[in-house]
Amino acid sequence: MEFRRSAIAFTLLLSIHVAHSFYLPGVAPQDFEKGDELKVKVNKLTSIKTQLPYSYYSLPFCQPKKIVDSTENLGEVLRGDRIENAPYSFKMREAKMCNVLCRVTLDDKTAKAFKEKIDDEYRVNMILDNLPLVVPIERGDQGSPAIVYQLGYHVGLKGQYEGSKEQKYFMHNHLSFTVRYHLDMQTDSARIVGFEVKPYSVKHEYDGEWSEKTRLTTCDPHKKRLVVSSATPQEVEPKKEIIFTYDVDFLESEVKWASRWDAYLLMSDNQIHWFSIVNSLMIVLFLSGMVAMIMLRTLYRDISRYNELETQEEAQEETGWKLVHGDVFRLPANSDLLCVYVGTGVQCLGMVFVTMIFAMLGFLSPSNRGGLMTAMLLLWVFMGLFAGYAASRLYKMFKGTEWKRIAFRTAFLFPAVVSAIFFVLNALIWGQKSSGAVPFGTMFALIFLWFGISVPLVFVGAYLGSKKPAVDDPVKTNKIPRQIPEQAWYMNPVFSILIGGILPFGAVFIELFFILTSIWLNQFYYIFGFLFLVFVILIVTCAEITVVLCYFQLCSEDYLWWWRSYLTSGSSALYLFLYATFYFFTKLQITKLVSAMLYFGYMLIASYAFFVLTGTIGFYACLWFTRLIYSSVKID
Repeated sequence: MEFRRSAIAFTLLLSIHVAHSFYLPGVAPQDFEKGDELKVKVNKLTSIKTQLPYSYYSLPFCQPKKIVDSTENLGEVLRGDRIENAPYSFKMREAKMCNVLCRVTLDDKTAKAFKEKIDDEYRVNMILDNLPLVVPIERGDQGSPAIVYQLGYHVGLKGQYEGSKEQKYFMHNHLSFTVRYHLDMQTDSARIVGFEVKPYSVKHEYDGEWSEKTRLTTCDPHKKRLVVSSATPQEVEPKKEIIFTYDVDFLESEVKWASRWDAYLLMSDNQIHWFSIVNSLMIVLFLSGMVAMIMLRTLYRDISRYNELETQEEAQEETGWKLVHGDVFRLPANSDLLCVYVGTGVQCLGMVFVTMIFAMLGFLSPSNRGGLMTAMLLLWVFMGLFAGYAASRLYKMFKGTEWKRIAFRTAFLFPAVVSAIFFVLNALIWGQKSSGAVPFGTMFALIFLWFGISVPLVFVGAYLGSKKPAVDDPVKTNKIPRQIPEQAWYMNPVFSILIGGILPFGAVFIELFFILTSIWLNQFYYIFGFLFLVFVILIVTCAEITVVLCYFQLCSEDYLWWWRSYLTSGSSALYLFLYATFYFFTKLQITKLVSAMLYFGYMLIASYAFFVLTGTIGFYACLWFTRLIYSSVKID
């Protein structure tokens, strides 16, 4: 026990050096003695062509005597993970060759099921000691890693016999597993650091009648006849007999347990991320220069005016934004809805910020399956407190008195829209009999999180906000609204709003490519340090572009800035959705209508959340800016 404690402490020390190792706090390494049983688990079947996961035993693979489900967290269930026990028998550091799992004779239905999954390029996922199964693929590209890892192995493949043009389906029925381990010389115990497989398609043959003790002539360790290629592949046709076999070998590795995820997370394109950061920083520097120029210019002119040093021409030029001081804090149209959206944006902002902090600390690494989604859901629920508070404070600033009504709308508007889309998508997944469909129990848990925790917290936040004294406007509002002069074409609201969204989107679009790839092409995304930098740049960009355009708008004597400030930075969500559409047609191979609807449904939810998040950042920046400049003006 003492050794285990010291081993864990040592591992923690190793993990501090993030550049060389990867460690998830709270997960202790497991030591295995020689001959210890290793539990292999099967996970969902996945396809990047359909995006619909299926449970492993939805296909007639070999089954254990009793199928046992592993307990999954909320994030795993929502991802469609279905982790169950497997019929494979591994014993630590004891190699086994040509183990027969079972023999299956296909009928019309099962042959069709296998063919459909092979057509859609489904992969089988397995887990050993919390490590996913990978297929090592050698690459000859210069500057890239010599070996890359593909998550899971394909169910089968399509091909033709030599001299024939007819397309045939072949099954991967022989798996050659390699378990890599790191040996502790002092105790002779080992820790698993790698789980690899090479799949083969082999038409197994045997002499005589089939029985449990039958020896295969195509794979016999006694005669040193092992499977090393798919020279005589196993065809998938009705009434065909398929014999499932596997080998397992154990190889010692120099890789330590704390660094075992490094191979999975190997990235060859760090330069692209740095390019993304530099590109975004250039945008920020350009905008910062403009903001600084505006702030210095306005403040300098104010001082000049007080000292009466300016010329008549300058005075005439500068009066634009000062002329609307009596209308700039006039109540906007649909002010209640604006309060609700600002509150929801604060909720989104808090959730994303705290999630990224946890992710950077290593709590939400890929080894913690479903952790990211679970954390985001729980944080969203608890950030309801800040949503209610922000909405209520703004409502009180607008001289509102019915805080309960605002709290109710804040608690229900955004979640109701997202839930409606989610239920429709879930119904589509149910129709496809996919394991990605959220079960009734999980649905009940989600509804409880919303109604049982989030809604009360929104009301608590709104109550606290309503008890605070209202924020006074820096200038008085005239009783009669001032007429807005005719605006130049480039100050048209639609045009300026659409222009405002380009730069925030431009700051994040390169990182967005990697995020979409990790979600839709089954790859790991773990570079949260880069993502946090990009997120900070996004906040600064949204704030600055809104302030710049708000200043130009006020100089044109247009005082309707409330909604426009929200929509200016929020319009970046429109570009995000357009980019997602471009990504769909250029990078994905989705052909099924249901899969396409799933993609666009989920990207619509993501774009809506991005709209609320960026819109709120722009709104608060503009609110701060207008209050600052008008509080510095002396009104006669």
